[in-house]
Amino acid sequence: MSLPTVAIVGRPNVGKSTLFNRLVGKKLALVDDRPGVTRDRREGDAHLVGLDFRVIDTAGYEDHDAQSLPGRMRQQTEAAVAQADVALFLFDARAGIVPLDEEIARWLRGSSTPVVLVANKAEGRAGDQGVIESLALGFGDPVELSAEHGEGVVELFEAILPLLEGKDAVVPEAEEDDRPDAPLKLAIVGRPNAGKSTLVNKMLGEDRLITGPEAGITRDSIAIDWDWASPSGEIRAVRLIDTAGMRKRAKVQDKLEKLSVADALRAVDFAEVVVLLLDATLGLEAQDLRIADRVLEEGRALVIALNKWDVAENASSLFNGVKKALEDGLSQVKGVTVMTVSGATGKGIDQLLQAAFETREAWSKRVGTGELNRWFERAVDANPPPAPGGKRIKMRYVTQVKTRPPSFVIFGTRVDQLPASYERYLVNSMRKELGFGAVPVRLTLRAPKNPFDRGREG
Repeated sequence: MSLPTVAIVGRPNVGKSTLFNRLVGKKLALVDDRPGVTRDRREGDAHLVGLDFRVIDTAGYEDHDAQSLPGRMRQQTEAAVAQADVALFLFDARAGIVPLDEEIARWLRGSSTPVVLVANKAEGRAGDQGVIESLALGFGDPVELSAEHGEGVVELFEAILPLLEGKDAVVPEAEEDDRPDAPLKLAIVGRPNAGKSTLVNKMLGEDRLITGPEAGITRDSIAIDWDWASPSGEIRAVRLIDTAGMRKRAKVQDKLEKLSVADALRAVDFAEVVVLLLDATLGLEAQDLRIADRVLEEGRALVIALNKWDVAENASSLFNGVKKALEDGLSQVKGVTVMTVSGATGKGIDQLLQAAFETREAWSKRVGTGELNRWFERAVDANPPPAPGGKRIKMRYVTQVKTRPPSFVIFGTRVDQLPASYERYLVNSMRKELGFGAVPVRLTLRAPKNPFDRGREG
């Protein structure tokens, strides 16, 4: 399946190759202050805020005889635009619009390829006049960016996304670790002596890890590859990671224990799903909430397991009390899965692993553009955004930029004035209606720049 194609065009030395390198993430094209460095078309795979496409760097467009070298270079540029799905017309905002820019604009207006006008070198205020001059080219407001410093790439994404939607393979293919049959990276974390190593040994069916009544036996994070035979008979690959117990930071004085805790935190970063193991005989403590909060801050999927359930007293009230404390203590994510297990008897282990696989599936979920925007319209219609100071906040559209954790960008005007309560409403609605459950969901708000609104205090 071929990627959609975007061609970068413009007169010499406006920064086309710099933008090309920025989009492909590598210095593939030579860049120099001298004009005319690029001669042949250069192609590369570009990635922009979750959008994949093929990008073509072209030679600087010059008005020369067709048989001359600059003329033949121009023919290559014209061919690139003819085959492209979108053309980025780059000009130097600091230099302003020159006659050659106007000639390129006339040529592009006669082309059937959609054009996005891009004002490069627009950082600071030196490019303001050039941005205003560019409106006369007839392509609407330019996207302001700095290819050298990476500023304005989100605005560029917003401009080209509607022109590439519906083309083949706009959404990137799943990486190897995104495959449903890839090993589940499952870390077991918790306070010292919660029974982490005992639980892992029971899963494996062997005394793989040293256990005992002493707290803090485990020092290194131990990763073990294992095949879980589910109750349905399916064999699922798991990479189990047992970690050192994490005490309250103020209590950690020993250098070795500090290193062990740091190693456990790195294991959280490596994992896809993290099981926070609680000692059911002790209940939920403030340190457990701190660990859970750290897991969610890192964007990892979280499952909570109450261990030693076989010896817990007042089980029903304990379970309900833990769930209530979690609802109050983890305000950023409601409804985290809570399971009961016994590392000693093995009870509840299969259910815990099934929940972990289901949680990873939600954490890796990508929603189609159509389904996502239908949800967005319903959510906004059901509860329109407020109008601070009598000015409406306009919510235009939403796109998913990544998975693991699911991350979204909402574009609109005055979205910087959107109250946190409305953002929570959108995230909670997304969890409920789009099947994300209690996994972390990242939401970013973006407003387009207004070239006429400069230096004005809000």
